[in-house]
Amino acid sequence: MTRVVVVGDLMTDTLARAAHPLAKGSDTPAAVTMHGGGSAANVASWLATEGTEVAFVGRRGSDIAGRNRDMELMGMGVDARLVMDPERPTGSCVVLVTHKGDRTMLSDPGANAALLPEDIPADLFSQGSHLHLSGYALLNEGSRKAAKHALGLGRKAQMSISVDAASSSPLKRVGAEPFLEWTQGARLLVVNTDEAEVLTGREEPQAAAKVLTAWYPQVVIKMGGDGALWYTNGRPEPIVAAAEPIDKIVDGTGAGDAFVAGFLPPWLDGKPPAEALAAGCGLAARAMSHIGARPRLDIVDNEIKQTGS
Repeated sequence: MTRVVVVGDLMTDTLARAAHPLAKGSDTPAAVTMHGGGSAANVASWLATEGTEVAFVGRRGSDIAGRNRDMELMGMGVDARLVMDPERPTGSCVVLVTHKGDRTMLSDPGANAALLPEDIPADLFSQGSHLHLSGYALLNEGSRKAAKHALGLGRKAQMSISVDAASSSPLKRVGAEPFLEWTQGARLLVVNTDEAEVLTGREEPQAAAKVLTAWYPQVVIKMGGDGALWYTNGRPEPIVAAAEPIDKIVDGTGAGDAFVAGFLPPWLDGKPPAEALAAGCGLAARAMSHIGARPRLDIVDNEIKQTGS
């Protein structure tokens, strides 16, 4: 099985789920909970709990939140290579979920914005391993040099490389052209429909995927309730997988990260793209069945006890 090195963001998510329409300028009843987050850390967590050997590279504060996030990752089986920032707090994100399930995120990158090239452990980069880079590390100016350094180490080691475009709004602020330039050499780009449109100007996912293969050998577009598609040059049409049915979406936070963690292992093992897409959609559905962007720790602990490992 291929070892995966994940580089990027680590956050604490404060999730506020409104029970009624938001009352602007007043109070709205809500369920407020705190969870481990950060797109890259979420991917690493799901990979580890699904049995993949994974290392996570990031930066945290010297605060209690940072210690808790560090311990969570290790508890899930992640080789957490976290540099402690003496000045900045661990990154945090307020996730506002309306009574209809729509999400708005307010992010403070904290220590993530200070990730440095020297924070990237060179010993993790070796031929036969895979590098997955969260786009947030590129989109944040403070961590951009570190992200580009990681990509350079991955290319030098002849690792396979995947990049997630992260989020449409910061991607739009940075611009499509710089992002495409920075990520040259990646074998796989993973985007959602909004990010694909920012990068290509195409609203239709299949058209966007065909444009993106001018820069990347393979492209995956997450389409929410419509599933996901994979495309590579030379194929007449993309391969599409339907979203896995789910009785009730409890929380969609981190579902896209879970998709990536479900897709990567079979894709790296050379399984058919349709199989990898289905695995991604299946893990995304599992993520949406509980609150928070990470695997549920109680389930992980129970699985460990059952296997005796």
